Amino acid sequence: MEKCLQFSIFLANKPGVLSQLFRGLAKAKVNITTLSVMDSSEHGVIRMIVDSAADTRKVLKKLNFPVQETDVISVTLSNKPGAAADLCDKLSAAHIDIAYMYCAGGSARGRTVVVIKVPDIKKAVKVLENNNNKSTRRDMKIKLRRPKTPARRR
Repeated sequence: MEKCLQFSIFLANKPGVLSQLFRGLAKAKVNITTLSVMDSSEHGVIRMIVDSAADTRKVLKKLNFPVQETDVISVTLSNKPGAAADLCDKLSAAHIDIAYMYCAGGSARGRTVVVIKVPDIKKAVKVLENNNNKSTRRDMKIKLRRPKTPARRR
């Protein structure tokens, strides 16, 4: 697990704009380690973590793309059902909200990397490091109750 700098780049939904971004980064020899692309009717949002923040800033400034820098946490999880649920359980138990998360892809030995954005990174890192070997699954029994029907008037 590590704290990372993420670039959120806002691009027009037009042919060639994404290619322009990636070509500029390639020319500057910037390697993208994680990537998420989200679209809306007005624009696309590219979230990425790179190996060189300084070179990325230069490229984005030259291309004149609106950008926002954000600290996020990169967590390596087992690539199995329930791994993301366990991560969310740990943060939820500590009352830490997850603004967003995305999978960055698989890695060696059946692991996968997840990027999460939380309001308090120091607290989240502490919680995840302290609970690394503890299961936080709680037996959640839900009782279904029928709503009381008011007595019928005669």
